[in-house]
Order: sequence, then structure tokens, then C-alpha cells
Amino acid sequence: MTAAQLLPLIVATPLLGAALVVAAGRRLPRFAAEILGFVFSTGTAAWAVTLLVLSPSAGSRAVEWMGGWRPRDGVSVGIVLVGDRVGVGLAALTSVLVVASLAYSWRYFDEPPHQHAGSFPALILLFQAGMCGFTLTGDLFNAFVFFELMGVVAYALTGYRVEEARAVQGALTFGIINSLGGYTTLFGIGLLFARTGELGLAQIGGRLDMQPHDGRPDSLVLAAFVLVLTGLLVKAAAVPFHFWLPDAHAVAPTPVCILLSGVMVELGVYGVARVYWTAFAGPGGIPAPDVHRALLTLGVLTALVGAVMCWQQRHLKRLLAFSSVSHTGLFLIGVAVLSPEGLGGTILYVLAHAGVKAALFACVGILLDRFCSVDEDELHGRARQLPLVGVLFAAGGLALAGLPPFGTGLGKAVSEEAAGWWPTAVFVAASALTGGAVLRACARIFLGWGPRPSGNPETTTGKDEEPETRGPLRHIPDTMLTVPVALMAGALAVGVVPGLWSAVGLAADAFTDHAGYTAAVLGTAKAPPPPVTPAPHWTGIGVSLGLLSSALALALAWTAVRRPATDEPARWGASAPLHRLQSGHLGDYVTFALAGMTLLTLLLW
Repeated sequence: MTAAQLLPLIVATPLLGAALVVAAGRRLPRFAAEILGFVFSTGTAAWAVTLLVLSPSAGSRAVEWMGGWRPRDGVSVGIVLVGDRVGVGLAALTSVLVVASLAYSWRYFDEPPHQHAGSFPALILLFQAGMCGFTLTGDLFNAFVFFELMGVVAYALTGYRVEEARAVQGALTFGIINSLGGYTTLFGIGLLFARTGELGLAQIGGRLDMQPHDGRPDSLVLAAFVLVLTGLLVKAAAVPFHFWLPDAHAVAPTPVCILLSGVMVELGVYGVARVYWTAFAGPGGIPAPDVHRALLTLGVLTALVGAVMCWQQRHLKRLLAFSSVSHTGLFLIGVAVLSPEGLGGTILYVLAHAGVKAALFACVGILLDRFCSVDEDELHGRARQLPLVGVLFAAGGLALAGLPPFGTGLGKAVSEEAAGWWPTAVFVAASALTGGAVLRACARIFLGWGPRPSGNPETTTGKDEEPETRGPLRHIPDTMLTVPVALMAGALAVGVVPGLWSAVGLAADAFTDHAGYTAAVLGTAKAPPPPVTPAPHWTGIGVSLGLLSSALALALAWTAVRRPATDEPARWGASAPLHRLQSGHLGDYVTFALAGMTLLTLLLW
């Protein structure tokens, strides 16, 4: 079996598994349905890892035309899957996190309704298929199809506990906002098809390259780019498209949060990079300075707003959700550099961030199921008997702050060097605030530091939550502890394995090679190989900045826990206007999404 022939299996295996689990789940006991889901998700991960190993070089691309509809003379109407190291790597990361999520949720929820034992693992497998298909497709319309499959399943998983009104409301908000983003993407695809007559990314890029402009892009192409990017930025939860994310995370089951923050949000950033470099980076696309300005502006806005809101949260799930928003902004800044160096740093950042954030959500799930609360103040000092969870939580906070040798620190350092001096200040500030918020919560919950809060029920958030298990846990299952330990170890490995750094550097070179992608997919004359850039690596400045942001995070956390408890209005302080924007009203969120699309248009004009 060739490397290219593995591509359809990465998408088909979880789809087949979902069908079998649903069919068999009506007749099998719960543990058997969960085993089936675990087997199929693990098989998909094995296919993805095997494809990474079989790739002859980091710059190679496996190309599989479905049904044998191969291009002739550079023209094709077929559907293609393309597996470069970045796309296949994300499919492997997705699959590993799905395996971790299913392992964490082993006999996790209340007993499902009769004859519905396979519903949760089936939904997870469908989610895996949508995310893997999105990373591997070379067709823009099929990217939209996988995008929507991913979204629809995510809505159902967010509102999985339909007996709770908040879960249904969060899922509806998630569904409506992301559906609007999907519609904008579909409209953009329609405009591109009207201009080029093509739906494949390589074909669209080739047609646009044949219509070069003299510095200003075609208005229709610009409109299409804005519409497609809007849908992707909604999925990435970039400001001001982000409002659905904290509301969804607050109500979604913990295993689902592991996937939402660990990989789904990052796929929106991946989609932005993929669409730009394959279709719009040529002479007939969007000028690089305009794209740089737009992504950098949105990235800085997202990083700072997310960090400030993260610091202000007491609801632990919302705190971690806003941390994801902030780091999405940092990823966008790395992509905005529009160079292999910036992209390489972002890839390392994403890999390590996925492990750290998934581990932190796993720890919050343990607190929820042990104490029936995710409120930082209400949990004050109650988790002293969970030292391992406390250590993992503290390690997660330091990793988010960029402490060497965590992979988040390496990705941050490489991205900072590529972005320049003033975006570096944004990286340091956002990392310090998000890491400091996690460390502050850790000190209060696991060590009992700081004054005990008054416990005013009117200002408590996340108190008296229903546990996601049959009842409050007296003993933490080994699976619930093993998963965050393994994920945190993976995040550390990203920062200490030099072989991974060189592979990421070569993969970034190939990913940003617009002409090489088109030639590989359409089988035309081979383009000259891109220049090889230095592999990502630690530098003295990068280590120093990582230590600086970590020290700032520790200082912020120490200052916060030593400060006397205050009432809620005083606590919000100058950030109260930002807090009021997160109103929970769907109409407000739609308005801000439209404002974001307008801002994106102005930045690209």
C-alpha cells in the first residue's frame, strides 16, 4: 500500500466506525460500544502516523485522486486528497486527542439511555472524520463539507446533556454562529467558482495566477477571500468572532472541551494558512502586505482581548476557553509573518498547546466530578488531597506562560523572532496573563493560598454544577489521571526533541511553496524546490523571553492571591466593558460577527 492510498483510510475508518458503533450500540453493552469506538479511533491514528513515517521527505506530498479521476494536461474535475507533512501531522494530532478523549471518558458519563450506548463514541468518531478530512482535502468545496460535518457534530456534542437548559443554549449559540460562518464560506466558494470555474485549491490558485493584477486585487476575488476567511476565523474563535467559544466550553462535557480547545479551534487557523498559500498567494491573488496587515491586526486584538478576559474569569472552563482565544491570536500573528519561519514556530506552538490545553481541561473535569464545582473561589483549598492534579495544573500554567523547555515556549520563541520586536511584547503579555490566571487558580484551589472568599452566591460562577459521572467521584479513575500526564509529557517532548524541529522546518518550507503545491497536485512540470530555511531551535533570546513571561505570570499570580478579596464589580475594574460584551445574547454575537467581517474587508482593501 502506497502512502497516497492511506489518505482515504484516514477519513473512511472513523466514518465506518461511527456507523458500526451506532448499529451495534443498540445490541451491545456499554463497555463493548466504547471499546469499538476506541479501536476505530486508534486505527485512524495508526494510519496517520504510518503515513507520516512512509513520507520519503518532509517536503513530499501524497496525492490521491478519488475514483481515479486524475488530471490531464493540468485540468481535472476530480476530488483530491493531499497529504503534506503539516496536514497529515494535524490529522495525527487530531486522532491522538480523540483517542485521549475516549480514554478519559471511559465509563465516564451517567449510564446512557437504553439502546443508545454507542451514541457518544459514534459522535466522537464523526467529529474525528470531519477534522481529518478537513486537514487532508485539496478541494475547497469538500473542505466546506468537512467543515460543516465537524461543526454539526460539535453542536451535538456541546449539547450532549440535553436535560440541562444551559447545555442546549450553549449548543444553539455555537451552532447558529458557526452556521453563519459556514454560509459566508459557501458564498465565497461560489464567487471563486464564478471567477475561475474551479473548486480545487490548486486549480483555483492556477487560474488566479493566470490573471495577475497590478497591485490591487480583483474586487470579486477580494470579496471571495473575505467571505472564506470569515468562516474560518469564526471556527478559530478570533476576536470579534469568538463569543460562541466561552459559552460552549462552559457547558460542553469535559472530553468534548479537550477536542474543541485542543485541536478544532486550531484547525480554523490552519484553514486560513492553507487557503491563502494554495489559492491566493500567487500573482493573481491577494497581495502579501494586505494579508499580513489583516492577520496581524486580528491576531494582536485576539491575543490581548482573550488574555484580559482570561485573567478575569473564576469559572475554570471559561478561563481556559479565553486562554484558547488568546493563543489563537498568537497563532495568527505567527501565520501573519507569511514566512516558513513564522509558520514553523506556529506549528510547534500548536502541537504543544494542544497537549497542554487538553491536559488542563482534563484536570478541570476531575475537579468538577470530585467537588461538583468549577468555581475558583468556591474550590478554595478543597483540592489539597489531589497533589498530582495540582502539579499538572501548575505545569500547565507555566507551559502556557512559555516556560522552557516546554514546546509552547519553543513555539513562542520562534514565532517571536519571526514576528519582530513589538509583536514580541504581545506574546510576552498574553502568555503572562493566561499563564498567570491558571497559576492563580492553582494556588487558590490546590494550596489554599490567599484570603478565603466570602462565598457570596450572587457572585459565584460554576458552583453546584452537576457532575458528569454517575455521582461525585470518591476515587479518581486511573484513566482520568493517565491521560493528562501523557498529554503534558507530549507537550514537553515538543520542546526537547531536535529531530521534530528539523522536520517541522522542512514541512513549513513545503507548506508555503505555492507553485510546488500546484505542480504536485495537478501533475504539471515540477517547480524548483523552495529554499531551505533554518530549522526552529532554541536561542538565548528566546529562552530569556520565555523565562521573562513565566516570571511575570508567577508575579501576577502571587499578587492576585495576596490581594484581599473584593466584590465582583471591583474585580472587573477597567475591563468591565469587555465583560459586558460577552452578554450571552445571540443577536449581539451576530452583530459582532458582521462587524468583524467589515473590519477584515477594510484591512484587506
